[in-house]
Amino acid sequence: MREVPMRYVKANQVGIVLFVLLSFVFNPIVVLGLLWIIQVVGLASGGKFNLFVQIGKVVLTGKGTEAQAVELQRFNNILAVLFLSLALISFSLGWVGAGYVFSVMLLAAASAALLGYCVGCTVYFWYKQLRAGRKIGF
Repeated sequence: MREVPMRYVKANQVGIVLFVLLSFVFNPIVVLGLLWIIQVVGLASGGKFNLFVQIGKVVLTGKGTEAQAVELQRFNNILAVLFLSLALISFSLGWVGAGYVFSVMLLAAASAALLGYCVGCTVYFWYKQLRAGRKIGF
């Protein structure tokens, strides 16, 4: 199984948190649009051209053994792009409240992941359980 070092995953999460916070101060369409481009380019390139990962490779050194499966990282990036897309569409249509709701949801998920709880991982687990035909207990 291919894996991504957690320091690169964390670098991406920090970038997401910083850009979403900046979008609350500056023009949300511009800032979230830049973040969307960074995430889509990273998603399309398998993470190789994600700006935050590239910065992490330069800044973060070390041989940490903690890693995340590439498949899970890709799923989490798809969720991030989805929430960014919904936020951008909402802001573009003048639905400012909805735009902020989607932005805050992405901010909460990335912040929780930085603190140790991966919301996307939980959603991925539920998704895999449903695909396998298992019931999910809440």
